[in-house]
Amino acid sequence: MFKDKCLLITGGTGSFGNAVLKRFLHTDIREIRIFSRDEKKQDDMRNLLRSDKVKFFMGDVRDFRSIDNAMDGVDYVFHAAALKQVPSCEFYPMEAVRTNVLGTENVVEAAIKHKIEKLICLGTDKAVYPINAMGISKAMMEKVAISKARLHNKPLITCTRYGNVMASRGSVIPLFISQIKAGLPLTITDPKMTRFMMSLDNAVELVLFAYKNANPGDIFVQKAPASTIGQLARVLIELFESRSEINVIGTRHGEKLYETLLTREEFGKAEDMGEFYRIAADDRDLNYAKYFSEGNERIAEAQDYHSHNTYRLSDEELRAMLLKLDYVQEQLSNSHVGEGELYKG
Repeated sequence: MFKDKCLLITGGTGSFGNAVLKRFLHTDIREIRIFSRDEKKQDDMRNLLRSDKVKFFMGDVRDFRSIDNAMDGVDYVFHAAALKQVPSCEFYPMEAVRTNVLGTENVVEAAIKHKIEKLICLGTDKAVYPINAMGISKAMMEKVAISKARLHNKPLITCTRYGNVMASRGSVIPLFISQIKAGLPLTITDPKMTRFMMSLDNAVELVLFAYKNANPGDIFVQKAPASTIGQLARVLIELFESRSEINVIGTRHGEKLYETLLTREEFGKAEDMGEFYRIAADDRDLNYAKYFSEGNERIAEAQDYHSHNTYRLSDEELRAMLLKLDYVQEQLSNSHVGEGELYKG
């Protein structure tokens, strides 16, 4: 479906961009454009790939001119550029606004100007019932994208929303493994905290499903199992044959007990598509009569869809998921844990 097409990935040097490149590089896609502001990561990626099919564009979604230049001749856009770290967004909330909200508006406006066919905006569970600046800014990102989707049929604009991506940059699995290898205790905020468990490949599948099935303004969610953070730490310790202890440090600023992918109101109107949920855009307008004269009985009976009430993985199932991750396999193949720990050669 991408034959002879040009795909632009904003924030393309991140974990998601690398996963897309792994999936598409050796297909019949014509060109993949990597748009980001990090010249070092671009240079590393360029030297690693050495592919004429991949083109690199320096720029920042905050600057309309740079994303405007990168859009010329593009067919599809995966918008992954964002500030994603909860603490940094919490202390610098306007930076989150400039990248996640105003940056998204720039991407959407440039896509409209260049008549892009489809634009997929990548969201997060933290946009649901947001309690931190990162989640609030990503919730606004969704609102910006959906509002534009109501007004424009080209590009077809849609959003995806997913939770914890296993072994992605800055996530807890690389942290736990580094602590195991250093012979340090694993620092856990709350062992009862739950997180969805999905891989980067799952994230790419979600975006591709949205690409193939979206109507303007849809939000897509992939069903996923979950585990507690305590269970994750324990299984990793067993997997690496370590004697590391677990140190509970308490919930951090802006951190949730569980991840929510669908609110009760969204779940009440969501379409179950097998492995995915589709939340259609609210097509009401500023004719307020519709808000008071129309309702949905299903909403009263619905509940949120979150990592506390989804399918909970057993230790064996979680271990199997971890062993499928390239990152974990790489770390296991070169596993030297710290002093006083076991060595696995």
